[in-house]
Amino acid sequence: MSTRMMTSVRPERGTLPLTPAEIVAELDRYIVGQEEAKRAVAIAIRNRWRWQQLPAEVRRDIVPKNILMIGPTGVGKTEIARRVAQLVDAPFVKVEATKFTEVGYVGRDVESIVRELVEVSISSLHGERLEAVREEASRAALQRLVDILVEQRERRRAKRQGSEAEAEPEEEAPEERRKRERRMARERRRLLDLLSRDGLEDETIELDLESEFDLFVTPYAENGGVDLDEFQETVADLLETLQARRRTRRVSVREARRILTQQEAQRLVDFDAVVEAAIKRAEESGIVFIDEIDKLITKDGEYGPDVSGEGVQRDLLPIVEGSVVMTRYGPVRTDHILFIAAGAFHNASPSDLIPELQGRFPIRVELQRLTEDDLYRILTVPENALTWQYRELLSVEGVELVFTEDGLREVARLAALVNSRAEDIGARRLATIMEKVIEEISFRAPELAGQTVCIDADYVRQRVGTIVADEDLSKFIL
Repeated sequence: MSTRMMTSVRPERGTLPLTPAEIVAELDRYIVGQEEAKRAVAIAIRNRWRWQQLPAEVRRDIVPKNILMIGPTGVGKTEIARRVAQLVDAPFVKVEATKFTEVGYVGRDVESIVRELVEVSISSLHGERLEAVREEASRAALQRLVDILVEQRERRRAKRQGSEAEAEPEEEAPEERRKRERRMARERRRLLDLLSRDGLEDETIELDLESEFDLFVTPYAENGGVDLDEFQETVADLLETLQARRRTRRVSVREARRILTQQEAQRLVDFDAVVEAAIKRAEESGIVFIDEIDKLITKDGEYGPDVSGEGVQRDLLPIVEGSVVMTRYGPVRTDHILFIAAGAFHNASPSDLIPELQGRFPIRVELQRLTEDDLYRILTVPENALTWQYRELLSVEGVELVFTEDGLREVARLAALVNSRAEDIGARRLATIMEKVIEEISFRAPELAGQTVCIDADYVRQRVGTIVADEDLSKFIL
């Protein structure tokens, strides 16, 4: 089975950040070309770190320089933004500009972008905090599991002997109580030893589970006719009722261990502290990628299917330049969120955006169309290249794929040819052609177990050459 080591220089928290050159070098591992765009995002990320080192009174007057990426689809705009966010561990959301509508129309409002960013930040940080206490939670869960097993076995023993399982401890004779406690202590030690060796994983036990509810209430009453004291009492009664609801499930010890570990981890993590830290992270490190921003431009003032395109631009303006957005977790400031907008701008230019929005994206970078050589490098250079993906997938079936250089050159040549004839979809065309090339092998993989299959230029032409030769057919299939 072929393997590839995917190491990363992603910095740990508290260590020195990556330099712009190191960020570009890391992006080069996954994205071919587009040096100008990589340098722009690397500088923006480094500037953010520089800003965080400044005194608070200085930081207030320095805002991030947002980026506008201009280039056709499939050349790496989204991937650059996503990869750099992963690299610096920043909350990241990608949104389509066409999914939003002007205030007053039915649809998503632009403030939902910030709410989504906060949700992503909380989810990420909460996961990190849970993972940090996983070992402690596992130990606590083991002790709870032992207690449950001992208690249930003691009940079964008492039932077999015909004694009252519900008897109060004070009704026991002192000698009987001591005997029971010694017996339970021995049983605890025995069960603890078995559980530590996974010796009871398939045994079934009864587990009491608390029903979980997410309740978010924002009482807002201004001149309002709402008695807040009465409101709070009602909410308190409701919470008490919900928390009292329990249910019993029969589960395996393996499943009980997982459930109890989750419960213990949740108890160990202060969710309010998570929310506070996550909001700060979103405000100071968040990255928002707005794709297809050029689709908000209406040419010659004509109204198309999106009659509120210019209105969406105006709604985006306060978010991008800095404002306060209310979320269910509290207010969030957008002043220092980095916004990266992107668009093909085939039928429009950045100057067709409303002037105020243009000024909020001072850094303009143009991404180049992919040449045949670029497409070949995309098949060979990135650590997650398509060739590597197919080799790994088919290795599961015991099939070894070998791509020759002339075979990959032929795939790149055909992808460039189809892109020149039809809509240029950049590197996405490689996925379309490669899927046709590998289709037969993928279908017959169980029969080919133990064999080596060579993908050379002749094989590529045999699989897709006739389709590419027919210009009309290639538009539909490739």
